[in-house]
Amino acid sequence: MGIPRPLLLTTAVTAGALLLAPLPASAAPVREDAPRPHPVRERGTQPDAAAARTGATAPGTGGTALPDGRAYPRRTVLDTPPANPADKSIKLGLAPYHSLAPRLNALQKLGDRVSVEVAGRSAGGHELYLVTVTAPESAHQVREQRRMRELIESAPALAAKDRRIKSSYKTPVFINNNIHGNEWEGTDAALKLIEELAKAEDSGTAGLLASNRVYLNVTANPDGRIAGTRANSAGFDLNRDFITGSQPESRAVRRIAVDKQPAVMLDLHGYVNGTLIEPTTPPHGENYEYDLFLKNAYANALGMEKAVNGLGYTPGKDGVDPAVIPFRDQREGWDDWPPIFTPQYMAFQGAVASHTVEFPMRVNNSSYDSLPVTELRRRSAINTDIAGAVMRATLKWTDENRSSVLADQMETFRRGAAGEAQRPVSEETVPGVPGIGPEDVYTTGFPRAYVIPAGAGQRSATAAARLVDHLVANDVRVRRASAGFRLAGTRYPAGSYVVDMHQAKRGVANVILDAGRDISADVSTMYDISGWSLGLLWGASVDKVQKVSGGAHAPGLVPGRTVSAAAPTGQVDRTGDLRLRLDDPKELAALNSLLARGVTVRRAADGSAIVPSSARQRAAVLADRYGVAFTATKEKGTGALHRTRVAAAVTSGESFALREMGFEVVPVSAATLNAGFDWSAVDVLFVSSGLRYADLGAAARAALGSFLGSGADGGGLVALGSAGAAFNTAAGLLPATAVAGNGDANGVVRVVNAGGAVTGGAPAHSFVYSPLWFTGLGAGVRVDQSYGNGNPLVSGHWRAKEDGTGAPGDAAGRASIVSGTSATGARVTLFGTEPLFRDHPKGLFPQVGRALLAAAR
Repeated sequence: MGIPRPLLLTTAVTAGALLLAPLPASAAPVREDAPRPHPVRERGTQPDAAAARTGATAPGTGGTALPDGRAYPRRTVLDTPPANPADKSIKLGLAPYHSLAPRLNALQKLGDRVSVEVAGRSAGGHELYLVTVTAPESAHQVREQRRMRELIESAPALAAKDRRIKSSYKTPVFINNNIHGNEWEGTDAALKLIEELAKAEDSGTAGLLASNRVYLNVTANPDGRIAGTRANSAGFDLNRDFITGSQPESRAVRRIAVDKQPAVMLDLHGYVNGTLIEPTTPPHGENYEYDLFLKNAYANALGMEKAVNGLGYTPGKDGVDPAVIPFRDQREGWDDWPPIFTPQYMAFQGAVASHTVEFPMRVNNSSYDSLPVTELRRRSAINTDIAGAVMRATLKWTDENRSSVLADQMETFRRGAAGEAQRPVSEETVPGVPGIGPEDVYTTGFPRAYVIPAGAGQRSATAAARLVDHLVANDVRVRRASAGFRLAGTRYPAGSYVVDMHQAKRGVANVILDAGRDISADVSTMYDISGWSLGLLWGASVDKVQKVSGGAHAPGLVPGRTVSAAAPTGQVDRTGDLRLRLDDPKELAALNSLLARGVTVRRAADGSAIVPSSARQRAAVLADRYGVAFTATKEKGTGALHRTRVAAAVTSGESFALREMGFEVVPVSAATLNAGFDWSAVDVLFVSSGLRYADLGAAARAALGSFLGSGADGGGLVALGSAGAAFNTAAGLLPATAVAGNGDANGVVRVVNAGGAVTGGAPAHSFVYSPLWFTGLGAGVRVDQSYGNGNPLVSGHWRAKEDGTGAPGDAAGRASIVSGTSATGARVTLFGTEPLFRDHPKGLFPQVGRALLAAAR
């Protein structure tokens, strides 16, 4: 007999549904079978887990997408938070977060130019304030502005000929402040600028606001502003979160970018002396129209440089060096290659000039603690002055060059829609910019389309839905086929998704889906990561279609419709026991939910989970919630799986990913272990950062040894990276020697998976950051995954160390993940890759989740 047809869940909750975080201790548990409204997703993305924990409303999850049909000004009476005397801004003489709402309320009363809206909430629940400064607009005028903005993206060739756009469209300028919480001064400069624009009675200001809309995110990171930390309260560097979008703050900025479509953008930072003003050194992001970008970014940078130097600060008198434009003044090391930074992301959403600006005078970290208050306030005043200067210079330049700026934004979108080739930068294509050389030429060949296939043989419908939702959230047009079709000789079934690369925002589509590029030979050093392919790392099957031959459908003519969210993917077969594959983080979340409620689940030989038929109703709820599939099986499984509580010495991103998979995480450190940690409260130890075996006292070592040395009843260790490998060696557990590659190396690599409990169902690619591999494997040590042969690096930057060792060729064929049982009986898994890096490579998360389940007691 065939397997009965599965029950397909078709409710509004799809694969993008909320990965429920653990409830706060004060919250009452929610019955999984209790009636509840379905969460409303942000144009296809999952609602924010952090907001769910805090009770805050995340952008887009409760109808909070910024309204665009009301007239300007839009008066919003902001709630005033309680005064917080511990706010770190106060010491610097700057505006504490609790003072922002009353000041913005007052600024709205100054006239008819200032509007304030709440753009979302931070991970810590603080409101994000978006200020719009513009001349008054009726509701009809607002709708007309929206119509013109949408025409610029959807029909850029037509928009370029539209006289109404040329005469009346207001150029959107976006100023993002304080995304690093302990780089404060942009917020204070923004408040001063808003007041100036509100009060000014001169014709120049009136003309500026008649032709432009100025959007200011007053503080992008209120959590960090208050605490004096670079990261938000979840521990994330928000200026590394673009293209991943794991945090509510970065998703709010993404929403602003999509809704407002800025043509010019500033991102205010500190601290580099002299003031650093982009554009940057090579390598340059290969997916945007760099000729148009460089033309405008360099011209605006010159104006900002003039404004900063014109303030009169000098090295001798003030300690302030002249401004620096890296493109002109430096060779490499400050690049705009990855899309993880705010200005680089904005270039993919239509900005033809976007800049990081770094204030010169350091007031954070050790300076904050060691310098006198008077000196700190002198420095912060200088930084605020400089921030105001670059803001005013940018508004002046944008207003003076409004026609060409808008024309270049439309040309950016027109090239994408027409599928035209990029124009390499040169002295001819970008006249007036000195020093352009072959080292600045970075272009790519855009494919004709991408297909995310449906049907049997594809990796994961859950992962495919997540990827589609993410594309849509980034304003990429995705079409779902209603019937089978053929592209480039391949037949695809109905339900497959097509990304036609003839679209205005092809750059961000390619950034997300393409494999990327190995740039190891191009520059000697990179500022941050160099590879990030969601097409290879997020767990979905993605086909790249280079050309469309005769007889095939054109991508834009595939039968179907453009989607606003992926179709539901949850399913439960109607009879028999059920298999949950555990190839996706949402499947781990579903498993942990079952285990937390006492369902008996058994482990299959391939590492998947066997759920008894008696739990079918609960499985249906979870399939609906997470978009996962429970398929019929006759396999009974071997040992039982148990709820896994993780003692974790890990990074913030790793902790976030563990909770995303539903694991209970108990942070540990040498201090907590030395204080007498209760090992009975956890099942496994995970070490990647911040814990050295040498720092443990005798009693702590004995307690740890007892935990790890109790055979089948004891706990296990999952160790990641150099810190984890060192901990394993010092504790005398798994016999394996960790070999370090170049510590600066990072990117996407080819791997070979052995399958089984840890890497069953894993992708053929992984991510590395300071890669490791393992040699000298003792008896009984299993190789779960190895680096690919030859040069395993697909995209990123990985060179040999100065002594010639540590190159990707040295890692070829070597073990990247190993596991086994120590002499004491502890179950151990060692990772040389970075499968949880910054909560990004979603398709790799299950490797860690499976390892934790395998190592737990």
